Amino acid sequence: MEKVFVSSSREDTIKAAENLAEKFVGGEVVLLSGELGAGKTVFAKGVAKALGVAQEVTSPTFAIHNSYEGRLTLNHFDFYRLDETEAEVLGLDEFFGGKDCVCLIEWAENIKGLLPDKVIRVNIEKTGEEKRKIKIK
Repeated sequence: MEKVFVSSSREDTIKAAENLAEKFVGGEVVLLSGELGAGKTVFAKGVAKALGVAQEVTSPTFAIHNSYEGRLTLNHFDFYRLDETEAEVLGLDEFFGGKDCVCLIEWAENIKGLLPDKVIRVNIEKTGEEKRKIKIK
């Protein structure tokens, strides 16, 4: 089932993410897609807010993996610079589906063979300066 949200601001994008994440119980793997500047990190901030994360959420582009503590651990990955073999050697796939955590993954297509069968797909499309179409399935 697909849900579509229209966001007119950063706050709307954060709220859409909060609405999704407030039901998380652990083990969720969320694939975030969208062009550069679409709002993937803004969406991650909303997930973090729903999970009670107090730390500032930043893009993991250069770090590859950022971890944040809340009612569930939030693991935020960016696989732009890694391929499947490298991610597996580093053991990053061992986080996916952990019962006490939620994983947000950007550039998941680079590691598709390591992903669990059950994932939540979030596509964020820029439709204007501040407007976004967010598809969740």
